[in-house]
Amino acid sequence: MLKRYFWLAIATVFFTFQLFVTNANALDLTKELRTLPLNDQGQTVVLSEKELKKGKKLFNKACASCHALGMTKTNPDINLSPPTLAGASPSRDNIVALIDFIKNPTTYDGLEEISETHPSTKSSDIFVAMRNLTEDDLYNLAGYLLLEPKVRPEQWGGGKYLR
Repeated sequence: MLKRYFWLAIATVFFTFQLFVTNANALDLTKELRTLPLNDQGQTVVLSEKELKKGKKLFNKACASCHALGMTKTNPDINLSPPTLAGASPSRDNIVALIDFIKNPTTYDGLEEISETHPSTKSSDIFVAMRNLTEDDLYNLAGYLLLEPKVRPEQWGGGKYLR
């Protein structure tokens, strides 16, 4: 009987801890945070939390191995921070531009196509993670990329844009 109470106490402590940690890590994604630039004409869109969760999942599956926390392993000077995305040619600081880049990536200056070395839907035969991405997936992924610097400004892209 005492053994049963002991395990009940352990389970209660564990589940209470889990509840506390989950609530502490939960981020209130307000409408303001979820409002993201749609295109270079200045239009915005509000993504749902479900769309952003899907985008995060896709990022972790297809992009995080090279772009963990918005950094770029192969070139740390070109990260996924807002100023860096805006400075690309063409700029990649909105959902439409990011979708275009994911479909047909180019160098930062926009002069050369890099689909053979950078994952894209164009090169899905080489980069398997890109094979089954739909337009909705690309939209959610781009939205997530634009949300993260708003949520983790001190971490995303190495925090370089805060200095």
